Amino acid sequence: MTAPSSPNLSFRHSAQHFPRPSARAVRADSPWIRRWSGGPAPRFTLICLPHAGGSAGFYRPWAAMMPPEVELLAVQYPGREDRLGDPGAADMGELVSALADALEPLPDRPYALFGHSMGSAVAWELAHELTGRRHLAPHRLFASGRAAPGTAVTGQLHRQNDDTLSAELARLGGTSREILDDPGLRSLILTAVRHDYRIIETYRPAERPPLDCPLHVLTGSEDPELGEERSRDGAGGWADLTTARTEVRVFPGDHFYLTPRRREVVATVLRRLDPSLTTGGAHTWPSTP
Repeated sequence: MTAPSSPNLSFRHSAQHFPRPSARAVRADSPWIRRWSGGPAPRFTLICLPHAGGSAGFYRPWAAMMPPEVELLAVQYPGREDRLGDPGAADMGELVSALADALEPLPDRPYALFGHSMGSAVAWELAHELTGRRHLAPHRLFASGRAAPGTAVTGQLHRQNDDTLSAELARLGGTSREILDDPGLRSLILTAVRHDYRIIETYRPAERPPLDCPLHVLTGSEDPELGEERSRDGAGGWADLTTARTEVRVFPGDHFYLTPRRREVVATVLRRLDPSLTTGGAHTWPSTP
């Protein structure tokens, strides 16, 4: 039996993922958090967690589709973009603890967590950590592109050489060829990717009680990273991690289905937060006297 070739996660990089951060994106309150939307009195907070090697900028295009009722927060892991010089977390526990520290002061309004690939495991751990600290469970959890913690198959890619790691990224289709062919950019990306792969590949989830919030599983129909895990129960094992309803939504596409299907994904998330919410930022609340 051969070891799995990848850790059920990946990343999409292009040149635009390493721009100089805009003024609105730079360290507003914490180096961990980017705030990109929200009216004067938002009703919900949506916290988005990137994939391995990914950055907060992956969710930047979502801001234009957020209504004022929703404050969009994206997590910036250390070791990339404007946090290039910040040391990375030693393991999943340290990563989640630091994130909870950054998020704990947030207002006590309903919040949801959206995590893609590695970010879905971080979201699940963060949901438990914030519930314990703030006694405020997430309103909903959205798990994208990865089987559930304890179910997802992982490998040892973080121990492989750069060529092997680059070949895996090319296989998953999440990184442009121009990036992989540029020695400087490739080195920059692989440093962050290797660090994140180490976190997720050495992650062993502790026994935890199930959450009590609805859980929404989003996947790409051709995602090479889910395969058998998805086919077992349709939800990649996530249904066992909550006492509430689990919903599965399959979008056309591969592991990064949510890039070409961005508008559909955001609309799905908003409808699950509250059916009155719409994309485009034009919605107002309340809609009736």
